[in-house]
Amino acid sequence: MQVIPAILPKSFREIEEKTALVRGAADTVQVDICDGQFTLNRTWPFAEKGERGEMRKDRDFAELLAEKKGLPYGEELDYEFDLMVTEPQEAAPDFVRAGASRIIVHIESIEPDALSVLIQEWKHAVDIGLALKPSTPLKRLETFLHEVTFVQCMGNDHIGFQGVSLDEETVLPKIAELRKRHPRLSIGIDIGVNMKTAPRLIAAGANRLVAGSAIFGALDPKAAIAQFQQMV
Repeated sequence: MQVIPAILPKSFREIEEKTALVRGAADTVQVDICDGQFTLNRTWPFAEKGERGEMRKDRDFAELLAEKKGLPYGEELDYEFDLMVTEPQEAAPDFVRAGASRIIVHIESIEPDALSVLIQEWKHAVDIGLALKPSTPLKRLETFLHEVTFVQCMGNDHIGFQGVSLDEETVLPKIAELRKRHPRLSIGIDIGVNMKTAPRLIAAGANRLVAGSAIFGALDPKAAIAQFQQMV
């Protein structure tokens, strides 16, 4: 079982602040990347728009790509970037260069042929996970499962936001079915993960719990991580 703090950052400074709260208690953090097109929300590094309305990556991200700075506590933490963006095949190279250990691609955001190319191009550099919404049939994943490291089930179709409730009626059976079909697959859940829902998610077959507000909204984020880990 892995407990992964999720950061939905408006700035690089927020990543610095939140990783400082969990370093030593977690070995991985997930940074949610929203471009304002695939999702309604927009996050770092797409926090600004240019004069013509185009997305513009901020200075901190440019410095990461130029290797003028590194990811906060990069020697202690693995970073996985959840690419909630249009054309993730265009975004993936930048996040690999920025220091990703894993990238997560949403299967609804990319055509099958482009996804195959992305996996073949980057699977030897980083771990690749596939995410899907509750409303997306599991059969969309089947062609690619032998080539990726894990699957991330989203807990609600309303992705790109924190504090969203878990769609239990849809998600729990989906996780259980995926676990039945693929007993050795690493299955994550993101959205709606909290102290009440976690036991049911684990019982259904999830072994990666991705939590944002349940960890960073706690008085002691490290204690919250420990409490999740004790549920195993």
